[in-house]
Amino acid sequence: MRVPAWTSLPPPHTLDPCEAVAALSSRRQGLTAQEAAQRLKIAGPNRLPEAPPKSLIAIILHQFTGPFIYLLLGAAALSFALGEGADAFFILIVLCLNAAIGGAQEWRAERDAHGLKALVVRSTPVRRDGRISLIESAALVPGDIVELERGMRVPADMRLLSGQNLTIDESLLTGESQPVEKDAQATIAAKASLADRRNMIFAGSAIASGRAEALVVATGARTEIGQIAGAIVRGSDAAPPLIQRMEAFTRMLAAAIGGIILLIVALETMRGAPVVEVMLIAVALAVSAIPEGLPVAMTIALSISVDRMARRRVLVRNLAAVEGLGSCTVIASDKTGTLTLNELTVREVWLPGVGRVDASDPRVAGAARAARPAIEGELGPAGTRDGAVGDTVDIAMLAWAADHGVAGEDHALIARIPYEPERRYAAAILQRPDGTRWAIVKGAPETVIAMGDGEAMEAAAAAMAMAKDALRVIALAEGPVDGDGEEALGNLHLVALAGLIDPPRPDASTSVRAAAEAGVDVRMVTGDHPATGLALARMIGLADGDDEAVTGAALGEAEGDAPRFAALVRKAKVFARIEPLQKKAIVEALMAEGEFVAVTGDGVNDAAALKAANIGVAMGKSGTDVAREASDLILLDDRFASILAAIEEGRVAYDNLRKVIWLSLSTGAAEILIFLLSAVFALPAPLSAVQLLWLNLVTNGIQDVALAFEKGEPGRLKYPPRRPDEPIIDRTMLHQSIIAGATMGLIAFGFYAWVEDAGWPPMLASSALLWLLVCLENAQVINCRSETRSVFVIPVSANPLVVGGVIATQLLQIAASYTPGLNGMLGLTPLPLETWATMLALALPLVAVVEMGKLARSLTLRR
Repeated sequence: MRVPAWTSLPPPHTLDPCEAVAALSSRRQGLTAQEAAQRLKIAGPNRLPEAPPKSLIAIILHQFTGPFIYLLLGAAALSFALGEGADAFFILIVLCLNAAIGGAQEWRAERDAHGLKALVVRSTPVRRDGRISLIESAALVPGDIVELERGMRVPADMRLLSGQNLTIDESLLTGESQPVEKDAQATIAAKASLADRRNMIFAGSAIASGRAEALVVATGARTEIGQIAGAIVRGSDAAPPLIQRMEAFTRMLAAAIGGIILLIVALETMRGAPVVEVMLIAVALAVSAIPEGLPVAMTIALSISVDRMARRRVLVRNLAAVEGLGSCTVIASDKTGTLTLNELTVREVWLPGVGRVDASDPRVAGAARAARPAIEGELGPAGTRDGAVGDTVDIAMLAWAADHGVAGEDHALIARIPYEPERRYAAAILQRPDGTRWAIVKGAPETVIAMGDGEAMEAAAAAMAMAKDALRVIALAEGPVDGDGEEALGNLHLVALAGLIDPPRPDASTSVRAAAEAGVDVRMVTGDHPATGLALARMIGLADGDDEAVTGAALGEAEGDAPRFAALVRKAKVFARIEPLQKKAIVEALMAEGEFVAVTGDGVNDAAALKAANIGVAMGKSGTDVAREASDLILLDDRFASILAAIEEGRVAYDNLRKVIWLSLSTGAAEILIFLLSAVFALPAPLSAVQLLWLNLVTNGIQDVALAFEKGEPGRLKYPPRRPDEPIIDRTMLHQSIIAGATMGLIAFGFYAWVEDAGWPPMLASSALLWLLVCLENAQVINCRSETRSVFVIPVSANPLVVGGVIATQLLQIAASYTPGLNGMLGLTPLPLETWATMLALALPLVAVVEMGKLARSLTLRR
């Protein structure tokens, strides 16, 4: 089949309008309906690629995978086969509870609205069959001629054919903070960046001012947005640190459990125990070793951190990412709106004969008053930026004039000369009370200075110096004129040069410094000019030298040369003129260096990087649906400082998870040790599977939740982030768990051996042992409040829920002993008061042993 010529198009920005139309086999009158229908069959609908959503069944089934789950399923099946229906039922209840909680979280995260769709408008004015018709945007094809005006979103990638006063808001695609002037007649080099293609408009951008006639050159997946969407669909989420560490932990623990079960089964078989008894012991061991309550406790612990983050203006979309920011070593931050206020502001003013002064200086009031008539637009109803109408430069100058008490025009307006890219200025012609005509001109310095009557060299030098400081310079001139057209402008008096900038947030520099103290490296990634990005970086203490900035063009030249690309990424503090997929490549390069990367962003241009990063952080105020849906966390106030708050909460969340794991590991180790010693000394199985489930899930579970409410350790942000390869069970955790588990196990086994030797009835012996383990867990939960600090220096008021949890578990144990039905299922019988007091006394040495361990580690670290 012959491929149509219009499917093989040279880079459209390299062609002039006539060449582009011809290359697409189109015409200025537009395609015919028949041609459009044929092209739609070949090009496909103008829709963006999207990943198929997971079904609810798939999500539920996914919850029943993993080493722990397989062990518990095997234990349940074995219990059922041996006629122990109560054990099997209890195990299945645990599995279903975990599946319900995990499934609900995953289903919530899976509700992906695919915000990219919102940027593809539903209908567009298209010229077909020689007339303008409203066509569904999905039906647009390459070669269509489209007419657009202010306020409309661009539905596809297009080559401009003509434009009037045309500026485009491309911030969501390129990161450029200001509307971009477009020039339909320009031809651009093939390798020019998106931000430099002045003759192109891209899907998802918006018409900020003016009108345009444009030729559709790419639709759907072939647009720049479509390529980003495709990268998101094809890519996979980088697993948060918690998920990676927990997967490693479960694999290690599952292998250890399997080995211990085989050892004890071998010992029981060697002493001639019946097969059924051996199998029941294997089930009980599996249940004792697996921390059944841990997934539930982790979910609750992370949910508590979600609430804490929400109070600090951070919204969490992915629970596992809560502690992720606490693990991150690099933050790749957007510039506009995150490190800056996203409000173009007049910062400095140059006055002839005076020089550069602050924009608030009273001496510039006359310049502000003179400029007001040339400014189009209006401030909001309250005289503020809220609800203001106009482009960003006009709104900034309106706010500057308002700060100096200038509210409106003083003279009658005769005519207005609108801004045109070719003209590079705008003017207002006024009539003064004496009848003379007066012109006010604002625009590019080189253009307006040329209209002046003197001081051209001094003004040009000042404009150049201001531009080097990353200020956008607007020149103001005024003077009498004879007419009301362009030809009348000349011999004007230069009033001032206004320097505008999107200023840094007041807390940006302190936040960058705090990040450095926390061991987190901050990089700026922006679509703005390198000078603008570097100037801001210097203001906030992020960078100093020019060599710390790298452009998208430099990265583009290094594509295909991985070592060179990595070297550029490694040294740069500021990445400027970066295109969307380059930001993703930067993130991937940092991750390849072993960094855990958090990315901030608000636009379409950030979506692929947000998805690829370990932790994606979107803006809540200014962010698009695209960015929010690709993210894990959302900053509700768009402030970089909120990321530091999230880092702190993330570290606290991880610390609390370690405390929960310490409690689960030490109690699990104690239970295994009891069974192991019972097998070695030929004693009956000390506890049933149901009793162990009650201990692990109910009594231990309450205390897990109480630990999750612990406040952070003092000065948590002063410590460096965890190493990316640090296991969740490190040497310290293993050492602590062994000491505590061994102490608990030896105390409990010693008591069990004594009651067996004393001839206690089996139900009374197991009830007493179970109660002793509850008391030991109560002592251990107090130990687990801190891995380093003594429990005697941590005030109870810092987490009263720990005390509440201890009391609750004791009351539950009493209630279970006296509740008909439940006491039979658990094999419990009430204990005399003196026996209960003995259990409490036996648990106290555990606190002393763990305290001595903490003291020994503290002394070792001081040496």
